[in-house]
Amino acid sequence: MKILFVCTANICRSFMAENIFKKISAERGIGDISVMSASLINMNGALADHKAVEMLEENGINVSGHKSILLTKDMIAKADMIIVMTNQHKEKIIENYPDAIDKTFLLKPFSVSCSGMYDTDFDDIKDPYKLSNYHYRICFSEIYLSVEGLIKLLLK
Repeated sequence: MKILFVCTANICRSFMAENIFKKISAERGIGDISVMSASLINMNGALADHKAVEMLEENGINVSGHKSILLTKDMIAKADMIIVMTNQHKEKIIENYPDAIDKTFLLKPFSVSCSGMYDTDFDDIKDPYKLSNYHYRICFSEIYLSVEGLIKLLLK
């Protein structure tokens, strides 16, 4: 199985989701799922946001050298699941790649499989870029819980 996480720039949210997924799946011995991340806008290989890197490292996820990767038609075709951070991301992907409609999902709703609680009025994971450390912690927590829920569902 191939999972593709997508966000606007691939320097905060999808980058964190990819690395959180890799950490959790390694801890649980899951080796048959490949994961990557990409951006909707061309960031020309921009480095990961330093606060996102710090947040991952604070939580035992060592990363270095990440550069933003622009989403391509080939990535869409090869992915079994495309996981996005916001409704706007989902709409953009479906608009540009109509065949991806049945395999494109919001990440945050997967957190329900973890906590049993979920409010559908707030299904976007907001971009913490250039905001306070508090916003990065909230974003990290939402992504972590959602990735845990996603993994739970995949293992059923």
